[in-house]
Amino acid sequence: MTVQPPLDHFEPTADSIQAARDRIAKYAVRTPILESQELNGLLGARVLIKPENLQRSGSFKLRGALNRALQLNTAERDCGIVTWSSGNHGLAISFVAKHLGISATVLMPYDAPKTKVEGVRLNGATVRLYDKTKEDREEIGAQIAAESGAVIIPPYDDPYVITGQATLGAEIAHQAAEMGMSLDVALFSCSGGGLVSGAACGVHTLMPRAAIYSVEPAGFDGMALSLATGERRKAPALCTSICDALLVPAPGKLTFPICRKHLAGGLSVVDDEVKEAIRFAYRELKLVVEPGGAVALAALLAGTIDITGKTAAILLSGGNVDAEKFATCITTVPTSGI
Repeated sequence: MTVQPPLDHFEPTADSIQAARDRIAKYAVRTPILESQELNGLLGARVLIKPENLQRSGSFKLRGALNRALQLNTAERDCGIVTWSSGNHGLAISFVAKHLGISATVLMPYDAPKTKVEGVRLNGATVRLYDKTKEDREEIGAQIAAESGAVIIPPYDDPYVITGQATLGAEIAHQAAEMGMSLDVALFSCSGGGLVSGAACGVHTLMPRAAIYSVEPAGFDGMALSLATGERRKAPALCTSICDALLVPAPGKLTFPICRKHLAGGLSVVDDEVKEAIRFAYRELKLVVEPGGAVALAALLAGTIDITGKTAAILLSGGNVDAEKFATCITTVPTSGI
């Protein structure tokens, strides 16, 4: 069996992040940095946009999935992978499993976006749908693993996954440096915190003074609450959100200590602000971005954080969205008049 790093405390190091970058380079795309003069003018800042919606499998999740799967030994590969996901992690795992010749089972809620469920199946993985109001996905996953010997690859609270996502932050920092710039601020979408914890470490390997912020849907802003109080807190999650990829109400046990050390704070956005960001990305960047992938852009457009005169990086984290939902987002004007 693969030896897990110690779990009492974990943080990706510069060496482990570079090793992960080398490991996944054969499979992952080095997505570009984009700029919008319209956005820069609106904000009075320089914004570097990282479009991971253009990544293979449609999101940044490929990085963590690759970094974990590529370190499975032969016996583990033979037994396969099991995971749970609202969509993007499942798509990434199924994509990786297909290309590495590994079987995979993905637990997905009944209300997961159709395009994500269909994508996982098209990649050849087994989809096991579950009722999230009555069933515990982690218990189901553990049972499948016990019966089959499959390796569990969680969506965020895993050292290998976090280190894989750290390659994204390192890549952004290096691309900014290649452009002759140093980042003042960077914003990353957040659910359980696997992305923002890893990305923050990746940015800080090269640009330690950059202020990193998590961005979550209002009502599901467990990371922001936890950062504000200094301890893991669960958001109320009493409302709904169009950000189906970001509906984990509390940060992970591994991710929160990293974020407490590396993040300057947490931000949240409402659905109308997310829709405006989706429209902006479509209109100005000609990109299809899913709701959860647009929250960092939404925070800037809504003025949730002031970056006047600064150089900022934001992530468009994914583009796996049902066509009907995307059409509604880009054609419906919010009642708030944003």
